[in-house]
Amino acid sequence: MSSATPVPSVRTARRLPLAGALRLGRPSDIWFKPALSVVASVAPPGLLLVALGRLDLALYTMAGSLCALYAHNRPYAARARALAGVVLGMLGGLAVALVAASLTGNAVVLVTVGAVLAAVQKALCDATRIGPPGNVVLTFVSSASLFAPQTLGQVPGHLALAAAAGAWAWLVGMAPALIRPHGPERRATAHALDAAAAYAATAAARTGPGAADDGLTGPGTDDGNTGARAAGDGNTGARAAGDGNTGARAAGDGNTGARAAGDGNTGARAAGYAAVQSAWQSLLSTGNRPSDGRRALDRLVVRAEVALAAPAEADPERLRAWARTLRGTGPVPAVDDPRTDASELLGPAAERATPRRTLWGVLAPLTPLAVRTALGCALAGYASLALGIGRPYWALVTAAALYQANLTLTWSRAVQRVVGNLAGVLLFAAVAPVAHLGPLALVLCCLAFSFGAEALISRNYWLGSVCVTPLALLVTEFAGPQRTGALVTERAVDTLVGALVGFVAALAVTNRRAGDRVARCLTAVDRAREAAARALADPQAAPAVLEAARRDLAAALVDLRAAADAASGEWWQRALPQERVVLAEQSGHRTLAATVRRQGLLPTSPGTGTGTDTEDVRP
Repeated sequence: MSSATPVPSVRTARRLPLAGALRLGRPSDIWFKPALSVVASVAPPGLLLVALGRLDLALYTMAGSLCALYAHNRPYAARARALAGVVLGMLGGLAVALVAASLTGNAVVLVTVGAVLAAVQKALCDATRIGPPGNVVLTFVSSASLFAPQTLGQVPGHLALAAAAGAWAWLVGMAPALIRPHGPERRATAHALDAAAAYAATAAARTGPGAADDGLTGPGTDDGNTGARAAGDGNTGARAAGDGNTGARAAGDGNTGARAAGDGNTGARAAGYAAVQSAWQSLLSTGNRPSDGRRALDRLVVRAEVALAAPAEADPERLRAWARTLRGTGPVPAVDDPRTDASELLGPAAERATPRRTLWGVLAPLTPLAVRTALGCALAGYASLALGIGRPYWALVTAAALYQANLTLTWSRAVQRVVGNLAGVLLFAAVAPVAHLGPLALVLCCLAFSFGAEALISRNYWLGSVCVTPLALLVTEFAGPQRTGALVTERAVDTLVGALVGFVAALAVTNRRAGDRVARCLTAVDRAREAAARALADPQAAPAVLEAARRDLAAALVDLRAAADAASGEWWQRALPQERVVLAEQSGHRTLAATVRRQGLLPTSPGTGTGTDTEDVRP
């Protein structure tokens, strides 16, 4: 353990980024998958209703069809379960909304029900790490349904329509398995290799002793749209832990993330470990059936882990070449390193042996976020009602879309939501005359905007919102044409009200637990590092013990970085022990490097050896 005495960091003035929040990033490398899936899912039910002259029922079929947006980053075995869960969750929220709408017409009661549903949906989506588009689509469906004219006798039929469309969406989501059954886990492994290569390349570019392990190497990740996306995909990596649009992007908003440690370059290493952990989870979710391809992917993820632990000795070009091959259709590249042996594959076994967290253990840290969502959505809906706007659910959904892992990210999302929605209402005003040509034109416009939203949203949330907004406005016209001017005005006002009130609610509900989580993660890192050091000190330590110690320490470091990222974006709390976080990360990664050497995954460099003084190990 280091003898340095950590000093609490000095609180600095908070900056509210504007330009950074709107900066465009790289598109996801699978942006076309959700875009095409939503079109394939929405089109058949919509066109069938047009043919039957019952486009007024399209709200319910679209509720099920939108489930096709989820789980595109998951292997197909896990995707089948995730999509089924999304459909059931959508049906549950829709059922509550339709029953409430049939029992009362009191707008205040309906807004209250919608706010509670939004909080539950936010907590469950974050707890299950369902990924993009998170809770926003579910909240839109349930909130819009609360204000749809309804009788109790109509509820079963409307739910049946949504269930049928949801079943079709499940089939659409699973269809690519017929063509490329192992595509998701290959992409996840490729992302891990690319992230490791990015970090290793930066370490190689630095000079001087200790450049590879000073805890401050790696390319910057502060462009407002990267972070874990350095792994190459806007839907995987650390984003699996978030709401579908953030995740490790906390590392890149200009105020938080890796920069919390005093140097934005730390984010590259954190992104690499997050991508590796995501790759392991992807591989584990495919099941335990052994195969040559699966074992080859396991070995490649281990290669990424080793490159992160000892970046100075890694070959970035070789890692990138493996990643490019994985994205193709050929066989999984064989790792030809003679030091690769069965002991490397203890990593998956260690992951499988990791105990699962309890439901309360997952939900408890999300309590402040759920309270923010409930309060903000309720107040936004009430404010909209007070202004006399007939669709308060727009303000409610706007507030629900704001809440991210911390206040800084919530501010950025508010800026993105306002800019995207205001641009979107102008686009709707231009397109409305075309949509009013007839039911078929209306459905075709909805399909075009559905595709555009998913094609653009991975570059930045505001850009996707430019298409989401006219889509939401067109949905209101399924029951009949509306006055374009009134829709544009109400949507613009509700957007501003929802963003303003929602952000004020986020300021009012503090998240004091964020700092406590950092303290717990620091303790976990210290314990994991001590356990790894004990294993290193034991010359008779079994390979399984070393691998389990390395795995636990790597996971603890990933959790620490995520906790520090989230906490550094909260405004009303005590100063975080940033220096202690940096020291813990530096010593932890040096211990990981020593463990890698002890396992024989790297050659022993002069002056290094397999000693137990992990504080002085240089990869």
